[in-house]
Amino acid sequence: MTVPEILAELKGISRRTFYRWRELGHAPEAFKLPNGELRVWRSDFLAWLRSREGAAT
Repeated sequence: MTVPEILAELKGISRRTFYRWRELGHAPEAFKLPNGELRVWRSDFLAWLRSREGAAT
């Protein structure tokens, strides 16, 4: 998944917030492509999202 796809899935989270979460270690695991763009495997994103739902309850 690209960063814009992740932001769209999270409905309104800003790019700045996503990168801040990355700095704090609260974002899903990402990897960089040779051109410097970030990608997240959809399975990792969904697992991260499930873990966040569990933390919110």
